[in-house]
This record gives sequence, C-alpha cells and structure tokens, in this order.
Amino acid sequence: MRTANVRTIVIWTLVALVGATGWSVLALSRGEDVSAVWMVAAALGSYAIAYRFYSKFIAYKVLKVDKTRATPAERLDNGIDFHPTDRRVLLGHHFAAIAGAGPLVGPVLAAQMGYLPGTIWIIAGVIFAGAVQDMVVLFFSTRRDGRSLGQMAREEIGPFGGAAALVAAFAIMIILLGVLALVIVNALAASPWGTFSIGMTIPIALLMGFYLRVLRPGRVAEVSLIGVALLLLALVAGRWVAESSWADTFTLAPSTLVIWLVAYGFIASILPVWTLLAPRDYLSTFMKIGTIFMLALGVVIALPTLKMDAVTDFASRGNGPVFAGSLFPFVFITIACGALSGFHSLISSGTTPKMIQKETQVRMIGYGSMLMESSVAVMALVAASIIDPGLYFAMNAPAGVIGTTVENASQVVGSWGFQISPAALAKAAENVEESTLLSRTGGAPTLAIGVSEIFSKVTGGGLKAFWYHFAIMFEALFILTALDAGTRVGRFMLQDMLGNVVRPFKNVSWKPGLVITSGIVCGLWGYFLWVGVHEPLGGINQLFPIFGISNQLLAAVALAVCTTLLVKSGRLKWAWITGVPLAWDATVTLTASWQKVFSSDPKVGFFKQRQVFQDAIDAGKVLPPAKNMDDMHTVVTNSTVDGVLSAVLAVLIVVVIVDALRVCVRHIRRPALSTLSEAPYVESKIVAPAGLVPTKEEKEEERDAVGAATRT
Repeated sequence: MRTANVRTIVIWTLVALVGATGWSVLALSRGEDVSAVWMVAAALGSYAIAYRFYSKFIAYKVLKVDKTRATPAERLDNGIDFHPTDRRVLLGHHFAAIAGAGPLVGPVLAAQMGYLPGTIWIIAGVIFAGAVQDMVVLFFSTRRDGRSLGQMAREEIGPFGGAAALVAAFAIMIILLGVLALVIVNALAASPWGTFSIGMTIPIALLMGFYLRVLRPGRVAEVSLIGVALLLLALVAGRWVAESSWADTFTLAPSTLVIWLVAYGFIASILPVWTLLAPRDYLSTFMKIGTIFMLALGVVIALPTLKMDAVTDFASRGNGPVFAGSLFPFVFITIACGALSGFHSLISSGTTPKMIQKETQVRMIGYGSMLMESSVAVMALVAASIIDPGLYFAMNAPAGVIGTTVENASQVVGSWGFQISPAALAKAAENVEESTLLSRTGGAPTLAIGVSEIFSKVTGGGLKAFWYHFAIMFEALFILTALDAGTRVGRFMLQDMLGNVVRPFKNVSWKPGLVITSGIVCGLWGYFLWVGVHEPLGGINQLFPIFGISNQLLAAVALAVCTTLLVKSGRLKWAWITGVPLAWDATVTLTASWQKVFSSDPKVGFFKQRQVFQDAIDAGKVLPPAKNMDDMHTVVTNSTVDGVLSAVLAVLIVVVIVDALRVCVRHIRRPALSTLSEAPYVESKIVAPAGLVPTKEEKEEERDAVGAATRT
C-alpha cells in the first residue's frame, strides 16, 4: 500500500488552504469589495482535490477499471466509428464535444441571482454530479461496445422504461442540437472574421487527421504544433479578411449559414472519425483551454472586483428581467453545462467509448473533461459579475421591458436598484464598436463584454473592441464543436432505435444506415433551425424555453441508468454515488417542470401565458413580445406546445426512474433474475498511459512493449 510522503502532504494541504480561503472570502464577505481571484481560487482548489481523490476513488474502488481489458475501440476497430485514439487527442475531442453553449451562456444568465448561488452550484455540482455522471456513463458504455444511453436503458432497465428513455433522449437531443445551431447562426451572421476563422479549422483538421493516420502515425506532439500554428494564423487572418475586400464574401446571411451548418453536420457525421471530427475537436481545444487559461491569468493580474451582489433580491422575488422564477429550482436549470448536463451523457455513450484506448482513461477523459468545462463556466460567471450591474441588466433585459433608448433603459434599470447613466450605456457600446448593447440577450454578448474588460486591463483599453469581437468568435467555435459531435451521436441513437426493428442498423458503421440516419438527424434539427431563423417566434425559438429543463431531465435518465447498473453489477453499497445526484436532479427538474406547466405567473407557467395571450386576442389587444395579431396567435401556439412537451418529457423521465427503481429492488431481492449486457472479457494488446503524463511504471510498460514489437 502506498503512503503519502511529506512533500505530497504539504502540496495538498496548500491546495486545500487555497480553496478553503477562496470559499471563506466568497461566503463571508458582506458589503466590502471582493476580488474575482477568490472565485478562481475556490474553483481550482476544489477541482484539484476532487480529481486527485474523489475521481480516483470512483475509478479504482467503485468501477474497478481494468487496464488489461480490451475496449471496443481495440476489439471492433474499423477505421470509421471504432478507432483507438491517442488519449490526448481523445481528451480534446471529448472536451470540445461536451463544451457547447451551456458553460458560456447559462452562468451569465444566472448572474441575475448574484454570483454566490451560481458559484456554489457550478463547483459542487460538477464534483458530485456532473463529472461523476460523465465518467460512469463512459465506463458502462465502454463495457457495452459503445452502446448509446437510450439503448443501455432498454437493455438494462427493460423495454418499457427503455422505450421511454430512447424516445425522450432522442427528442431532447434534436432540441439541444437546434438550440446550439441557432446560437452559432446568431454569432456568425454578421461576422466575416468568425466565419473565415472557423471555416479554416475544417481543412486544418483534415490535414491533421491525414498527418496522424498516414504521414506520421502517433506523432501527436508534431501535429499539435502544426495545428496550433495554423489555427493562430487563421485567427489573425480572420481579422485581415474582415477588414479587406473579402469581407462581403464571408458575411453570410442567416439562411445561408443554416445550409452550411446542416451540410457540415451531415459530412462530419458520415466521415471516418479520424478524418475530421476528432482532429478538429482536438484543435479547437487548444483555443478553448488557451483562452480560459488567459482569462484566469488575466483575473490574477488585473484583480477585477465582483460588482454584482453575492445574492440579489431577484433570487427570492423570482421576478428577474433576465428569466422569471425563484433561485430554487431555476438557477439549477439555467446553469446546466458546467455543473450537470444530460447532453454530456450522450457524448459519453456516443463517440468517446468507441475511441478510448484503455478503461483506465475514463477518469481523465470523463471526470477530467467535465472539470475543464466547469472552469469555463466559472470564468463565464466571473465575466458577467465584474461588469457594471446596470450594464448587465440593460444588456440582458428584453426591449419590451427597458425600451430601445439609453435614456429609457437607464431609468428602468435604475428602478431595479442598479444605477447607470445613459452616457455610460452609450460609451460601453462605443468602446466595443457596437451601435448599441441594449437587449443583447442570450448571454453571449455579456460574456464578450466581460472578457474584453479583463483582457483590456492587461493589454490596454485601446484593444477592448478587438477582445470583444474575439470573444464572440471564440463562443461560436466553442459551440460548433458540440454541434458536429452531437449530430454523430444523434445518428448513433437513431441507429440503436432502428436496430431494434431492422437488424442491419445495429451495426453503426453500416454505410447505408449511417447515411440514412445522418440525413434524418440533420433534417430534423435543420428544419427547426431554418424555421427559427425565418420566424422570430417559430421553429427552434418555439422550443428554446424548454432547453434547460429538457437537458436536466436527460441527466436524470443518465443517472438512473448508472444507478441501475451499479446495483446490478454488484456495487450496491456504492450506488449512492449516482443515486444521490439522481435524487437531487429529479427533485429540481421535476419541480421546475411542474412550475413551468402549472404556475399561475404568466412569466413562468406556459399554460397561464397561453391563457393571458388568448384573452388579449379575444379583447383585440397586442402584448409584447408580439408585434401584431399573427404573433399573438404564434405565442399562444408556442405556449401550448412548450407546456405539453414539458409535461410529456417529465412523465417519460418519471417512467424511466420508476422502472429503474423497480429493477433495482428486484435485483436486491432476487439477484438471479438479473442479466447484464456487458461484452465478454478480451485481453488488451494496447499499452497506453491512463493520464496525460505517464507514470514511471507506465513508461516501463511502454518500453517493454516497444522492445517486444521490435524483437518480433
């Protein structure tokens, strides 16, 4: 048994003290200025301890990962979907795939409740729920030939609960993909810089994939240097293009962007995973992690002050202008990715288990990637909390509430207790070369303002506009990597569903099947996106209000499947590891679903909103956000659809949880009746480290493997 030496004890004691000091300052400060650096300290200290101790305990004590067991990537390698991928490349792919709009936008919106509730949920949520879900789903899917979440539910819980999980997971996935795509379209519609730079990542990724597969197999360091150099060149060239005669060429209309996104999603879904998807995600990770690292460094250097209150009055009143509803349950719904996200479970049971080299890597890739994403969410919350609260609310409140002039916005925001002058609002827009910042809702522009504020304090105020537009482009890149991987995962889910009826679809690499299902998935989210772009109240805009709830309901499905598998695989005493997060998530999400369906507040309850707008139609009145009677009828339709969908999804998830509980109780009473769909053990021939840095023992194993290969 290994014992910790003095040096290790000292290091981890210091890490714990840094984290504890950060938490103490955030929790106990009342009325005095608080530096954002304490938020960063609390997060990093907590993440380090959680990864070193809690994730290791789960991986080796609970899951008992086995480095001698061959993964499906090794056993079923076909160069299309199953492909053993270097752990560093796969870490980049997985992180890029899970890190979409959520960790950037959710914390920004939740800042209206104050910085403290969001900070607590982001950090505690990821340590005990989000990262645990991602790692455990990845482990169990790897043991089942990379089965999708819905298919695992069907095989392990039963056909009834499994069917509910399959339908719910696929429907939620289409909603999530449509929302992600809409955010990308909004970010790139008037940005030739962003469009050019992001477009260039595609040929760069193709080059990297060819380099690793054909030219220099295994030379990850070489291809990383080449990729990063070309990426930086693309970023710089993007600004040149935006200021040149080529700007019009790369200034695409929203409808044109929809067509390009659907085409890209389809191609990325059907190409072998090593050609485009994995290298592009790996490439984008350098920019993502690099930007977040620079943000954290900027916070340490500039020491910006948190200007938002620790807890605002909106937390208890529930009448915030950004989103309606009280702190519980809506902060936990608004902040999904970064703390706990059902979307991640689809990636962990989608592309990643078909590419992972060793079971021992699930800790770094599953738990570690989620901690990385959580750090993104913390930096987004920092960015939203260091800007003037008056500017924050002027940017995130709808035009129907604050008006369209800086004078009116200043007056309305002032009535909420957050003072900002009309001149200050105009100056803020001028500083980032925008005509106005009023009602720039959605979270992304607010994050960009916060990023520009931090970076400009380090590099000089004259670059504030540059950093603002850089951040907008950065956010679009962040989200696009989740869209392409999500489309491929949606294809896997549909293939698993159809495979229960038409057997050839069970082979996810069957070419006719992958083309057909990719086309269906792209067609579904592409349709909602197309309508949403052309009708401000239609298409995916209609489903946007249930984005957060549907994502967290999906997390409940994932945690229910994980808990069931822990029980059935003889790990009953450890079932609390996913069972407690499941109980919390189900309580929060079903409470939110109930309120969204039945609340008497028209800003919260869908059916109450429908009634208010229908009564107004009967009285011949037009209410905001509608501009005419046609819009009024659209709002009534949207409210009805959202209310019904919220209720249906909640019922489906309750069915899954109840059926999972039934299976667990039956197993505890009569274990002999339970069966597991786990793939049989096959000894692995691959030698690869578990973490980013090989241990001494792992280096010796690699040398022995190379020597044995040379002798043969």
